[in-house]
Amino acid sequence: MSRREEESLKGYKQWAAVMMSLLLAAAVSACGNQGTESAYPSKQVEYIVPYSAGGGVDLVARAAADYLSKEWGQPIVVVNKAGGGGAVGAEYALKQAKNDGYTALAVNVSNTTMLAAGMKTPPITNEDQVYTARIGKGTLAFAVKADAPWKDFAEFSAWVRANPEQLTWTSVGPAGFSAFGVAEWLDVIGADFAKTRMIVTKGASDSVPKVAGGHAILAVHTVGEIMPMLQAGKVKILAVSGDTRSPFLPDVPTAGEQGIQGLSVFWWTGVSFAKGTPESVIRKWEEAIAKMEKDPAFLQKLSEIQVEPAYAASEAFTKETQAETTYYLELATKKGIRK
Repeated sequence: MSRREEESLKGYKQWAAVMMSLLLAAAVSACGNQGTESAYPSKQVEYIVPYSAGGGVDLVARAAADYLSKEWGQPIVVVNKAGGGGAVGAEYALKQAKNDGYTALAVNVSNTTMLAAGMKTPPITNEDQVYTARIGKGTLAFAVKADAPWKDFAEFSAWVRANPEQLTWTSVGPAGFSAFGVAEWLDVIGADFAKTRMIVTKGASDSVPKVAGGHAILAVHTVGEIMPMLQAGKVKILAVSGDTRSPFLPDVPTAGEQGIQGLSVFWWTGVSFAKGTPESVIRKWEEAIAKMEKDPAFLQKLSEIQVEPAYAASEAFTKETQAETTYYLELATKKGIRK
């Protein structure tokens, strides 16, 4: 073999050795990544609830955290960070914490689509998060004092249409869940939203007692939030929104059954993560929640707090929130809610 051939062979062997090293490193890296992904969660996960304890979002989150902790063998810890109509906790989970999958947000209609529609410069937008899975929904209900003179929702709506300046209703603020429910209803019946008066409260635990005590005429919340005062005989529910009656109030007719069509506002809650969170984490939560919503014990917990299971995977959840934001933006602009 000539000297040139020997040098060529030597160069080829060196090149082959380098290539083998690179391939081996890539294989080791891939295995390492797979191990990391499959090990998630390998430590405690913070599940941020942007509201105080005891509300619907909090109770659903705690039920989910209990299930997932057992499913994954790691603590999923609910942390309440209330304030700003849900914006404080949402900002922490989506903008301040690391996007490594160890900080989840108990996302809700009030701190997402309604917040984006109700504020010209919202602190949190759809683009700040990955909508991972919707868990449950709540039917919107219209409650008045137990001895209020109106026998049904149709009669009440006719009175409001004729006397909008006499209507007082409760809400956590102009961009709250109740505000959108009231605005949509008044739009449908042709009543002047601007002539009605909103009474600002801290939430359902504050607003429903105000109605029961005669300090406001109307409270619009989920069935579950009104249920304690309803069972105590302090308020009555004139109607629920949606196409079908609430499974928790089968004797209460829908607004549509009383001739008031098109009420579509509903409450929902689910899980989202900050943009940039690993796709493997999103998929793991999405699949675990899908499994969770078939678990009898979990479904029983939802039933006990009058929340209906309403699973939506990430893609469908994202599309629905985008469409909902567009609708609420139009409604907020039309009714002067947007500030």
